[in-house]
Amino acid sequence: MSAVRVVLVDDHAMMRAGFRAILDAQTGIEVVGEAPTGRRALEVVRETRPDVVCMDVQMPDMDGLEATRLLTADPVVEARVLVVTTFDRDDYLFQALDAGASGFLLKNAGPEEIVRAVRAVAAGDALLAPEVTRRVIERFAAASAGHPPVTAARPTGAADTVADAEPAATDDARLEPALTDREREVLRLMTDALSNAEIAARLYIGEATVKTHVSNVLRALGARDRVQAIVLAYRRGLV
Repeated sequence: MSAVRVVLVDDHAMMRAGFRAILDAQTGIEVVGEAPTGRRALEVVRETRPDVVCMDVQMPDMDGLEATRLLTADPVVEARVLVVTTFDRDDYLFQALDAGASGFLLKNAGPEEIVRAVRAVAAGDALLAPEVTRRVIERFAAASAGHPPVTAARPTGAADTVADAEPAATDDARLEPALTDREREVLRLMTDALSNAEIAARLYIGEATVKTHVSNVLRALGARDRVQAIVLAYRRGLV
């Protein structure tokens, strides 16, 4: 397996150095470039063709959200963006997801969590900081569709869960994807942020079979990764 290629984007050199030290120490991860601004990030990503871009939000000469939007809209760029920020703010999460980010992590995350996040995003898995609740995704999806936020239960532990709620009908809901019953079940478990291994255990099927179902779900929804699939699932009232 080839190494996961990473570009670090942050206007603080010490922050980039810290992330580089953590990631370069890992087997199977290689930092191939750095950028201090969003605009420079566009150039570095196109030059180095990474798998993952760790993107800060607040930077001079184009912020990370706009850089993310431009990168994910570029058909030549295949990198997934992991937004890494100091600020645990819902509006940053909403804008990051809307811009096409595949993950959202806070800078106070530990080294193991940072490594796990990079690997997860590279693999196409949904990745949100533990502090970011599933209700935030529901609110994002509802707001994107022009509906009021869905009210969800507060977290009871380290991980947050989705409260049962009636999905709002949207124009996108008419675009019913061709999903089998099993694929719908896998999609529902994806929205609970379960990994392929956890889905396999829950459904008593092989992990390879889960990967096939996930691929079919992404294709049917027209989603680039699991994060976008989750947003589309809420927006279309599929979960």
